[in-house]
Amino acid sequence: MSTPVARRAGRVLLVDRQDRLLLFRGGDPLAPAAGTWWFTPGGGLDAGESFAQGAARELFEETGLRVAPDDLGQVVHTRLTEFRWNGGHYLQDEEYFLLRVDAHEVDCAGLSPLEQSSFVEHRWWPIAELSATTETLYPVELAEVLARVAV
Repeated sequence: MSTPVARRAGRVLLVDRQDRLLLFRGGDPLAPAAGTWWFTPGGGLDAGESFAQGAARELFEETGLRVAPDDLGQVVHTRLTEFRWNGGHYLQDEEYFLLRVDAHEVDCAGLSPLEQSSFVEHRWWPIAELSATTETLYPVELAEVLARVAV
C-alpha cells in the first residue's frame, strides 16, 4: 500500500443569482470504469500559493471567470480527503470559498490537457436539488455546506 502524497487545494462554491451552483462532471482518465462524479471548480495549489490564490487561479483556468483572491472572502468549509486519481494517491487538504455572481457563461478554454481528458461537462445545479440527487457529489457534504453558507 502506497503512502499518499500531501496536497493542498483551493475550491470555489460559485453560486449565481438564481441560487444555482456550478459543478463539473468528470472522472479518472486512467480508470474510466470508476464512473464519473460532480465537483466544484478548483484544484491543487502551485508552489507558494495561498488557498485563495490557488482557488482564484483555478477558477479562471476552469471557467474563464477572473477574480482577485481577496474577492473570494473567508473560507466557508475545509476538509481533508484521501483519494486515488490518475495513477496517484493523495491526501488533500481543501479550503472552500463561496463566491456569488449575477451570472457567468462558463469558458473552459483554459483547461489543461489532463483536465480536458477528465472533464465531461458542466452544469449550474439548483441548490435545492443537491440534497435529493443520487449523483455522486464531492465533497459528499456539499448540500449541507451550502445550506449553511449560501442563505
